[in-house]
Amino acid sequence: MSRPPLPPFTRETAAQKARMAEDAWNSRDPVKVSLAYTQDSRWRNRSEFFQGREAIVEFLTRKWAKEHDYRLIKDLWAFDHNRIAVRFQYEWHDDAGQWHRSYGNEQWEFDEHGLMRRREASINDLAIKESERRFHWPAPGPRPADVPGLGENPL
Repeated sequence: MSRPPLPPFTRETAAQKARMAEDAWNSRDPVKVSLAYTQDSRWRNRSEFFQGREAIVEFLTRKWAKEHDYRLIKDLWAFDHNRIAVRFQYEWHDDAGQWHRSYGNEQWEFDEHGLMRRREASINDLAIKESERRFHWPAPGPRPADVPGLGENPL
């Protein structure tokens, strides 16, 4: 199975890979998202460490059961050969209706087929008022083309 664009990445293909990941995550479909990763992909997400597509599906299912109305933006930060770093923000609310904005960075490593074999994510959460939300497109679904990325509106 191949998942273009393939390494080695250019600025254009690395940005395309980041946007493809953003769109997949905004679908909130754990199985669809997991197909971008190798069968034995290794993850660190906050303080959780796990490996494999089945674990990815379990993690994302649990995540999106807790993080309601999730909307995400990922922006390319850096790239080199088969590695990409992105910064991201996402907004969501909990069962009590409290909104949060989560900020973070991810480091990705890809195999020769364009599948991610390693993902490390560092994330911080900030409680926000509903009136402070910035991500308002219909969810689930991709960020519309007219909604700017983080480069135009980082904070």
